[in-house]
Amino acid sequence: MKENPKFIISGGGTGGHIYPAIAIANELKVRFPKAEILFVGAKDKMEMQKVPQAGYPIKGLWIAGIQRKLTLQNLMFPLKLISSLTKSYGILKQFKPDVVIGTGGFASGAVLKVAAGMNIPTVIQEQNSFPGITNKLLGKKANAICVAYENLEQFFPKDKIRLTGNPVRQDLISVAEKRNEAIAHFKLDPSKKTLLVLGGSLGARRINQLIAKEIDWLLEQGVQIIWQCGKLYFEEYKHFSEKENVQVLAFIDRMDLVYAAADMVISRSGASSVSELCIVGKPVIFIPSPNVAEDHQTKNAKAIVDKKGALLLKESELDNHFETTFKGLLENEEQRKELSDTIKQLALPNATKQIVDEIVRLIR
Repeated sequence: MKENPKFIISGGGTGGHIYPAIAIANELKVRFPKAEILFVGAKDKMEMQKVPQAGYPIKGLWIAGIQRKLTLQNLMFPLKLISSLTKSYGILKQFKPDVVIGTGGFASGAVLKVAAGMNIPTVIQEQNSFPGITNKLLGKKANAICVAYENLEQFFPKDKIRLTGNPVRQDLISVAEKRNEAIAHFKLDPSKKTLLVLGGSLGARRINQLIAKEIDWLLEQGVQIIWQCGKLYFEEYKHFSEKENVQVLAFIDRMDLVYAAADMVISRSGASSVSELCIVGKPVIFIPSPNVAEDHQTKNAKAIVDKKGALLLKESELDNHFETTFKGLLENEEQRKELSDTIKQLALPNATKQIVDEIVRLIR
């Protein structure tokens, strides 16, 4: 086994693609302290900041997705694709990686496609219960496909699928022990139930609108609220922090402590969020984004809800059903415990190590 293998990791566009990529890189560094790791992302996307902050070099490709309507961006897509494939070839030729890992996003599609054509071993880390078209195409040539959900044989070759789960922050595994620290950190009232509202790093417009509309009613139920509204919406909603028992945050640095403090969670159902919520085992109401490819957030949530591990409200149901659903959960301690126990059983806490096991097997 080489002491200093080389790895290219590609993934980005959203935190859900970037965080798993960084987690994999960190585990590779633990196993191979002399390894060389290079990230490849999309220019102007958040990975160009987040990856260097994590201590890794990154190269950017000129690539973006296809919009649903006719736009100049769509007309530019063939040109961007050719540019990205060409640049990917140059990066791979110069860096000579032992394995290329893709965690999703348009940049990873270009890099893995070229790597497979050059006979460089490739690994796909598919976070969702319903893969996007890029990974479905790449799966035919990949050496291993690490997935977080069962029953993906309809999308990928069965012999390549490895059920590993999604990488999650390791500090989430022991949140139950941090309850007192969390209450002190967020200056919470220990006698009140804490509602945590999550919309992702950028925020979720419809969830923010819901909480703004329902906030007085929620406070009447006796809860205290930590509301992560996202950086895009912080200026619009920060004034709600003036209310007693409400904290509005653009971003949460200590996710371990906020999960430890929470008694109930309202959340989008992106793949990383679902995996984290399984680990921390809190009762959750999923409100999937309907604006993502293949409606995969609804499918992610249903994979948990169908096993009675969470509740699900579609955006179209919020006006009529939110109050009864939330009040029912708040007042039913037995239901909260059942949801908590069930979602915990669906957790796959060793995902990062198992994914890296698959990568290591491919080093020649």
